[in-house]
Amino acid sequence: MNDQLAAIRNGEKLSLREEIVLIIRLSLPAILAQLSSVIMQYIDASMVGHMGANASAAIGLVTSTTWLIGGLMTAASMGFTVSVAHRIGAKDEAGARVIVKWGLICVLAFGLMLMAVCVGISGYLPTWMGGDVAIRKDASAYFLVYALTLPIHEMLYVSQGMIQSSGNIRVPSILSVIMCALDVLFNAIFIPILGVVGAALGTSISIVIIAVIMMYILLVQSPVLHLVGRKDKVKVGFPSFLQSEMVTALKIAVPVAIDNIIMGFAYVAFTRIVSQYGTIAVAANSFSITAESLCYMPGFGISVAATTIIGQCIGARRRDEAKRLGWMAVILGMAVMGFSGFLMWLFAPQMIGILSPDAEIRALGTEILRIEAFAEAFYGAAIVSAGVFRGAGETMLSSVLNLASVWCVRIPLAWHLGSMYGLKGAWIAMCSELCVRGILFLIRMCLWNRKNSKRSKETNL
Repeated sequence: MNDQLAAIRNGEKLSLREEIVLIIRLSLPAILAQLSSVIMQYIDASMVGHMGANASAAIGLVTSTTWLIGGLMTAASMGFTVSVAHRIGAKDEAGARVIVKWGLICVLAFGLMLMAVCVGISGYLPTWMGGDVAIRKDASAYFLVYALTLPIHEMLYVSQGMIQSSGNIRVPSILSVIMCALDVLFNAIFIPILGVVGAALGTSISIVIIAVIMMYILLVQSPVLHLVGRKDKVKVGFPSFLQSEMVTALKIAVPVAIDNIIMGFAYVAFTRIVSQYGTIAVAANSFSITAESLCYMPGFGISVAATTIIGQCIGARRRDEAKRLGWMAVILGMAVMGFSGFLMWLFAPQMIGILSPDAEIRALGTEILRIEAFAEAFYGAAIVSAGVFRGAGETMLSSVLNLASVWCVRIPLAWHLGSMYGLKGAWIAMCSELCVRGILFLIRMCLWNRKNSKRSKETNL
């Protein structure tokens, strides 16, 4: 795998078989990591679900907000991790290490600021989200524990992304699986004692442990990126870093942040629409989103691989290779998620049944999961295409497409159909929007390929 990435950096042509093998080998550990993360959420939700609908609804009420915050942290790390991939692709390993050094400090400062804001709003958030009085206290406590560990979350995201950008996806994936096992262990200890807060505490402790290990691997063991014990000939201070690298990182990160804010507020708005249908609907919505994650997380795994591959191709000025590998990744993502959507339609009752013993939640969750199954292939196209564009450092148009799709299709349609059909209507709107988004991203892929072909011809001339 690293030999194939090295071949790309060295300007060597890969055979079709080598391209396919590269994508699959990079995707498999990332898919495993994403699936293990979903299984962790599944187990969390199942443990809390057996405490009753109120406990489930308390977590579900703030989940969309945690996604919004997680999107901001991902964006902050993305600018630096893609820049690292570009530097490695261009064989500028010393430049990549400069980004590692100062990038870590920048994202840590951002994580601390984000923590301060989230701790401040934790007591008010459940009321803003329209939650029932009975679930507000637990929802607030759950979000507070999450908020206090945000700097650790940020360091985990950025160190994991930098290691992956160097071509090492296997080790972060293994650590993600271990984190899931730790989460199950700590939740089994804390949930019976502390309830909803125990779920947040168990997850937070597992993240802290894995973040420390991930940082050790990045700073001490990574062959290309480690800083401890290394003396680079050229020292780059923070002012020079701000002038030379921060602008590039911000060009990547700001559109991703806008994208994630757009999507995050859309999730919040969607949850706000759903909250008016009652506690059962909020719980069924939360559980169904967790269940659906089993289907779309393989797409995110392939997207991670695509970002690494395309990033190094662009850094090595291999645009034709980037075009071919980008399309192959998108097709793989659509195929995998289309098949997983079929499985979700088939096994929807069992997927929801694991999460909740409540008959009403099970029945409603099964119905909306089967609605969503029809959108999975197009959702896969959107997820993996976004990973391709992140690797290329072209993220602005992806944000525009998400803005148009979510706010012009999902939210208005969810409000309209939800007023007539309740939660089922809202999920019909979600399914429709994901299909529209997938088509938009496929059109964007076609246009991107034409641009790359034109650039390649100009380079050859």
